[in-house]
This record gives sequence, C-alpha cells and structure tokens, in this order.
Amino acid sequence: MSAVLRGALRWLRPPPRGGRPDPLAAAALRPLGGGAGAQGRKETQSPSLGKDRADTVIIGGGCVGVSLAYHLAKAGLKDVVLLEKSELTAGSTWHAAGLTTYFHPGINLKKIHSYSIKLYEKLEEETGQAVGFHQPGSIRIASTPTRVDEFKYQMTRAGWHPTEQYLITPEKVQELFPLLNMDMVLAGLYNPGDGHIDPYSLTMALAAGARKCGAQLNYPVQVTNLNSRSDGTWEVETPLGIIRAKRIVNTAGFWAREIGKMIGLQHPLIPVHHQYVVTSTIPEVKALKTELPVIRDLEGSYYLRQERDGLLFGPYESEEKMKLQDSWVTNGVPPGFGKELFESDLDRIMEHIEAAMEMVPVLKNADIINTIAGPITYSPDILPMVGPHQGVRNYWVAIGFGYGIIHAGGIGKYLSDWILEGEPPFDLIELDPNRYGKWTTTEYTAAKARESYGFNNIVGYPKEERFAGRPTERTSGLYDLLKSKCSMGFHAGWEQPHWFYKPEDETGYKPSFRRTNWFDPVGREYKQVMEKVGVIDLSPFGKFKVKGTDSVKLLDHLFANVVPKVGSTNISHMLTPRGKVYAELTVSQLYPGEFMLVTGSGSELHDLRWIEEEVTRGDYKVEIENMTDEMGVLGVAGPYARQILQKLTSEDLSDGSFKFLQSRHLKLSDIAVTAIRISYTGELGWELYHRKEDSVALYSAIMEAGQKEGIDNFGTYALNALRLEKGFRAWGAEMNCDTNPLEAGLEYFVKINKPADFTGKQALKQIKEKGLKRRLVYLTLETDNVDPEGNESVWHNGKVIGNTTSGSFSYSAQQSLAFAYVPTELSKVGQKLEVELLGKNYPATIIEEPLVLTEPTRMRLQRKGESPKI
Repeated sequence: MSAVLRGALRWLRPPPRGGRPDPLAAAALRPLGGGAGAQGRKETQSPSLGKDRADTVIIGGGCVGVSLAYHLAKAGLKDVVLLEKSELTAGSTWHAAGLTTYFHPGINLKKIHSYSIKLYEKLEEETGQAVGFHQPGSIRIASTPTRVDEFKYQMTRAGWHPTEQYLITPEKVQELFPLLNMDMVLAGLYNPGDGHIDPYSLTMALAAGARKCGAQLNYPVQVTNLNSRSDGTWEVETPLGIIRAKRIVNTAGFWAREIGKMIGLQHPLIPVHHQYVVTSTIPEVKALKTELPVIRDLEGSYYLRQERDGLLFGPYESEEKMKLQDSWVTNGVPPGFGKELFESDLDRIMEHIEAAMEMVPVLKNADIINTIAGPITYSPDILPMVGPHQGVRNYWVAIGFGYGIIHAGGIGKYLSDWILEGEPPFDLIELDPNRYGKWTTTEYTAAKARESYGFNNIVGYPKEERFAGRPTERTSGLYDLLKSKCSMGFHAGWEQPHWFYKPEDETGYKPSFRRTNWFDPVGREYKQVMEKVGVIDLSPFGKFKVKGTDSVKLLDHLFANVVPKVGSTNISHMLTPRGKVYAELTVSQLYPGEFMLVTGSGSELHDLRWIEEEVTRGDYKVEIENMTDEMGVLGVAGPYARQILQKLTSEDLSDGSFKFLQSRHLKLSDIAVTAIRISYTGELGWELYHRKEDSVALYSAIMEAGQKEGIDNFGTYALNALRLEKGFRAWGAEMNCDTNPLEAGLEYFVKINKPADFTGKQALKQIKEKGLKRRLVYLTLETDNVDPEGNESVWHNGKVIGNTTSGSFSYSAQQSLAFAYVPTELSKVGQKLEVELLGKNYPATIIEEPLVLTEPTRMRLQRKGESPKI
C-alpha cells in the first residue's frame, strides 16, 4: 500500500527547511469556504505603539492572544494592547488544521471547548468577517473492545454536561461516513457539533472584534525586555519605546520561553514537529451530497477530515519516531522564523498513512498535493499553562497549546473573567502554570513531550500513569528504599507509593476500567491500618512556614476557620471572593506567631501564589518559606500507632497528654520531628514532619519498633478508601473553585461569625440566605466488577440530575462508595438514585455519613458508655 502512496508523493516539492512553502503549497492551504491554514494572505500594519501606558499588555498575536484581547476589550477593559513581533497568526496558528470538538476527557475543559464553538458560530455575524466554520460533526472510532469500554467510560462523564455526545453503532457510523472500511469499526463516539475552522480567518475576525471594542493590536513590534517595578507594574521594552502596564500576559506560542527568560523563568515548553497531509480531489468525496464528519482513528493515531473535494489527515507518531525542535529550547527560536515550515518527512508517518488507507480505502488512489510540517508547542503533559504565575507579580501566561484553535475562544473568555473578577470563573487547576516547578528540567520536558505526543490517542484509563522522564530530582528520602516494593504514582514531580507488593501479587502497572491487580492488595493494606498499624510516605505534601508580626492577622483574613492556638492544628479553607473553595490546608501554630501550613502535592504553588498575593495586597509583615522539598513526612496510623511510637520517645503520647489535632516538637529515636496527631485515614495516627535526609533513619526506626505489632506499609489507594469511609472530603474532588463550602458540607470548618472579615465571608452570607440548590451526598452502590472514580453521571427517573465527585470500593461494607452532588430535594438519606458506570446504571442509595466513624469519635462515644459503629 505504501508503494501506491509513495508514487503519488514523487512529485511533491517540500519547502526548504526554515523557508516559506512553495506556491503549490500556498494554493493548497488557501481554504475554499474554510480549510487548513491561510498562507498567502498577509495583513499589513504600520508598526506603532500609540500609547505609553496600558492596563494589560498581551505578548503574542496568535489565536489565543487575539482572543484574550477581544474578550478583555468586549468586557469593557480600557487600554488593552497586544504586541506581535511579526504578523497576526504567525507561529503555530496559521498552519493549524483547525479542528474543533466538544470532546475532552477533562470535565471543565469541556466548558472551554463548548464556549469556543458557540463563539465561533456567531463570530462572523458579530464582526462581519468570514471565519470558514464547518460543523459536519466528528466521530471517534473504536476498533477494539477496550476502546468500546473507553467510550462507555467517557459517556458516563458526558451526561451531566450540556454538549451533545453519543455512543453510536457501526451502522450509524457508516451512515455518517460511508467511505470507511466497516470491518474495523466496533462503535463510534459521535459529537454532532464538531468540525473545523480556518485559523487565519478566525484570528482576523477576533482581531476585528477586539479593535471594534477598543483594543489596540500592534505589529510588527517585538518585545525586547521586561522590567518588573516595585509597585508590581511592568515596563515592556520595544524598539519603538516602552509601555508601562499593570499586567502582562505571555501568549507568545513557541516564543513563550524567550519571554519567560526575560524575567528569569524557564517555562517547560518544547516545539513538536506536527505533519498533516492534503490530497487532491477524490471522486468518491466529490460525489457526496453532504460534508463528511471528522474522524479520529484512535488505533491508527490520526485525524482525518474533508478538505474541499479531497481529504486532510494528520497523524501522531510514536515517541520513538516523532521529532522535537529541541534546538529552539537550547538556542532560542531563529529570529526570522514566523510563517515558515519544516521540511516534511513522510517516512516518519508512513505507518499512519497506511493505517488511514486501510480505514478509508479511497485514499489508496489519492494524489497528495501537500504535506505541512510545522511547530506546535507542547508542555510536558500536553495541556496548556493558563493563569497567573507564582513568584512574579502580575505576570500571566496562556502558553503551551497543543490544540490552540479549539482552546482559543474559551481560554480568552476564561482568562478575561479571571483578570476582571479577581478569581477564576471555574476550576481548571489542571491548566495551572504552577503545576510545574524547579524540578521540571529541560530533559524532563523533552521526555514528557515525546510521550504526550506519542500517546495522543492512547486509551485513557482511570488511575492512568505515564512513566517517561521519571523519576525527577524530586524524590522523597524513602524513594530508593521503597521503589522496588511498590507501584509508584506521580504527584507534582514526586514519586509516591500507590500500593505495595507481596510475593503472591501480580506486580506492576496494569491499567483497567474494572478492578485490576491492585484491588486485593489495597484491601490488605486497608485491613492493616484498621486492625494493626501502617506507615505511608506523605512527603509530596506542600509545606510552608509563615511567621512575622502580622502572621495571625494574615491567616485570620485568609482562612474561613479560626486561627489555631499554639500547639494546635486545624483544617482551614481559603475561599474566593465569591465564596468558592480555593484551597484546603492544615494549619498548625508551632510557636507564637509561627505557623506551618500543609496542602496537597498538586496544590503547592497554586496555594502559595494565592497567599503571596494576599500578603502583597494587604502589606502584611510576614515571612513565607516554602519547605516542601527540604521536609519529609511520614504518616503512621492504626490502633497500635501510639504503642509503637511511644517506644521511640520519652514524650508522653497518651490521649490525655497528646490530644487529637495537637502538634508538638519531639524526638523519635533521637531524630527531631514535628508531630501532628492527625491522619487522613481517620484512625489513630500522627504525621511526622522531619528533615528529608532523616527519612530513612526515621522510617527504619519505626518499622523496627513495630515488628511485634505487625507493622507494614500502605499506599495512597488504601488511604483514599479509608478517607472515603470516614466521609473526609478531598480538595479537587468534593470541593474546588466550582463549589462553596456550604454545599460541600464543610460548615464545621467555616466560622462565618468570627470577627475577622475573611475573604468570601460576605458571599457566604448571601449564599446561606438564598439557600442551596444542591448538596454533597454520600452513596453506596450495588455494582459488580467496577467502582466509581468520580465525575460519573447520577440518574433519577430517567434523567441525569448530578454527578459523583470521587469514589472507591469500601472494604468495610464490601460495596462501592461515592460522594455526589445532587439537587437539595433529592439529597435526603434513603433516597434511591442510579450511578452510570461503563454504560450501565447501578442502583445507589444515599446513606448517613460517615460509613465508619473516625477513631477520635469512637473513643469519645466509648467514654460516654456508647457502642460506636466501626
């Protein structure tokens, strides 16, 4: 088959490396009613600054930057200035294939996709500029049983979203796309509103809208330097002068690293060579009465759509074959590179071409008139970096877009709302630029970009792990000791045990949509903690030290809970001005005015940025030290935890002396630790904070002391099952910027009547006054070999009425357990509902929480002479 295709390629004239495409390529790219790119049309503009001050300066004139300018200006923000070094759409925008889809496995990224499509539908009418938007729909093809399971898994997450998505039969697939080889098709995932748009025309329409609303788009104007002033404003230097800006937004595409370097940041981005192929007219395509839907052949790892009377298809090569432009990372982007292409390399994509010809047989006789090879910027995990950056005031980013066309509209709106309102309109922590840190080296970025590109169409399992670039330099003190004994998970650069092996176990990473090799071992670890004692490595926690004359005042304003007394700890939440849950932290006052704040691994810089901004805004006299990398943490939990730790210290650890939620400095086996009597398991336990270099000695001493009691390790999977049984919420699941603490059942931690006017207090009062429309409930499920993970659709009387937030198997009740948001009128204990898992609705019942009482509660009831439930 490849010989046929190669014959068609003999006369193809690839553009020289770094040069412009030849006239044939330009003709092929000029869309007829909306096609792939628009080389050959060039908008001219006189370079000018026009003003020396601006509220917001946007650096980069691709579709994302122009969309942000459009949305800011349309929302009424004055003095929006965009600076583009060459011309609008230069970079990755102009040569993009322009695909638009409602589909995304990420819950809130569906909102970004949905907004973009709805905007693109009306943009031509609003601006008078044609955008070449086609909406023939799209079909993701399942050609293996595992893919069918994946589609069912994705459909469980689609029901509570407004966008249309259907699991369709092979017959329906054939009806929509009659040119497919149906021997290979088992099912399709169909999004009727999907399609493609001309990226050049889209950007120009957004530009027209931005100018109409008062934004100023200047090009060619190169940013040559950035200077941060003491008042938080910026000086943006250009050859035409300096602009003073309240904030700057880096939307510079594959130049984003250069912009970051100007202020000492190393953004983890790398350009990838992406190729797509355009055919000449194909008679069978030309004969069709309606435009073909876009297809994505996931096993073949390519997309394919109609381009005029031919086809366009773009593959994603394996990580071994794909190509990075890594010289741009080390040496910078060539100064003249703008609307240029790379030399194509069809040998690299031949297996995908052959797969496409097998799936769409009319391709076998098609002539290829053009091959486009251009740079697309990837972050390590393929998701963009969007939002304000920690450690640099008033510096925002919208960079690393592997799919910039579909993201542009929604991200422009999302960022605009955040800038104008002071908080994100909904939660997108997966795009937080602060998910990366100093551990994100160039080598790591390159390894992950290769993997992410090659895994573009890989099966998306629950609990997915990807192993390229691991481990990073960010390993705990126990990593070398534990790495061969367990299945490790990756958390913000850290390796952390998910579950531990025994000789009889099937080891390794075995992903599945159903219960798999970790299921029984996790049950064993659960039993270990409930009946004996377990040790867990919690070093990935984010850990901050806050001290200074204003530390109490700062924390009283930041947190909805009261400030704990010296020697005490509490669970506290930072709320947004609208009363959403921005973060959950453990707060301990170790000495008068000196605090330790602890947050989850993925929230470290996300939370630190928020705290630092509040310090600056309120001019608080405090010092903040990020201790995350220097400090290790061990959790010890279970009935024998006190008995074992007492062997290692002369301090009195009895319940009367060391109460629940107390913190204390002490020595265990002559190792200094800060011990907090708290455990996310809900069992008797302590978290032991210590110097990272002492981790092995501390762990070894504890394990040795616990031999008689049968001490053993446990991992985060067992921890999740334990916390769910105790009714403990998790940030990012039960609570985040989409939820308020009242509907999440966090009233106990929110002291709405405390004297301090904490952030979000007034909003919470209004929420309470208006009443809640939904509540978090606690469900048991009658399932078979599948358990809820979170984000599944909840049904009642044939309608989707809510969604789960997290779930697992309960090893105590021997059935599935989940949290879910449902309307208040359906939130009573005893209410019967259904939860959709892998295409089947399972019976669910709202029960009183918790399923298992926490150890402190059990002890309290025992002291009263009552018999607590376990």
